[in-house]
Formats: sequence, structure tokens, C-alpha cells
Amino acid sequence: MADQKKSTTKKKQSTTSSARTDLQNTESGFRGSQKLHDSLQRVLVDIVDLGIQGKQAHWSVVGPNFRDLHLQLDEIVEAAREFGDIVAERMRSLHLLVDARTETIAADSSLPKLPAGELLTTDVVNAMTERLDGVAATARAVHDDVDEEDPTSADILHDVLDRLEQLSWMVAAENRRPQA
Repeated sequence: MADQKKSTTKKKQSTTSSARTDLQNTESGFRGSQKLHDSLQRVLVDIVDLGIQGKQAHWSVVGPNFRDLHLQLDEIVEAAREFGDIVAERMRSLHLLVDARTETIAADSSLPKLPAGELLTTDVVNAMTERLDGVAATARAVHDDVDEEDPTSADILHDVLDRLEQLSWMVAAENRRPQA
């Protein structure tokens, strides 16, 4: 009797799961709101722009301490690419559309544009510190709204903030002098 009951239960579960359509299976789970989309999109745009500007600075930097800064810029670009992918994939897992096309990044980034031409190391340090702080400011600005709807996405913002603020400190230290 118990074996017959188990068999009936398994049959019901099997029928229930196979009764779902492919669309239902691919579109199931938590769905983010438009507000969550807009918040994560803002962060994504700034992160992608940070990576682009970091690589441009990497190719354009000249002057004292060139090699160390050149390599440090690669570290920033790598972090931006990694976090951009994490944020974009989180958006997709919440059924939110991602827009990281070049025209979107150019139009929507809150970061200042990097000057053209060769850039002196001290100027690159200041520019990249400003941009790292800018992305962190965007993440902080949307954090509470994101946390209210989706604490998991807020945890991703914590990781972004932790690393980008660390990188900002390390880059900014290049131009600091000891205080007396």
C-alpha cells in the first residue's frame, strides 16, 4: 500500500513538471521591477565605462612610474569587466534586459570623459580615482532601493563597492605625500 502511494505521488509530480511549457520553464522565478532594472542598469553602464576608460588610460599613460600605473590600470579594467559581467548576468537572472551597447554607455554614463592624447601619470591617477569614486557613488546611490527589492543584488553591490573603493585608495596613494 505504501509503495502504491509513493508511485502515485511520483506520477503526480512528474505530470505536474512536464505539464509546464518551455516558456514557463525559461521564464520562471523572481522577476525584477522596472525600478530594480533602472538601478542595476545605472551601475552596469558606469562599470562598463570604467573598463573602457581604464583601458584607454592604459594605452595613453606616460611619465614617471609608468610601468606600475600601466599594470595597475589593467587591474582596474579586469575588475570592471568582471563586475560588469556579474551585474549583467544578475539582471538577466531576474528577467531584466541589459543594455551595454556603445551608444548607451556613451549617452548614459555618469563618469566624466577621459581626455584624448597622451596623459601624464599623475593626471591618470587623478582621473582614475575620480572615475572609481564615481562608480562607487552610483552603486551607493542605488543601494537602498536595490536592497529593498532584492538583497542578493545588494550583496553584489557590496562586492563592487569593496573592490572599487580599495582600488581607488591604491591608485590615489600614487599622488599622495606623507603628512607631517
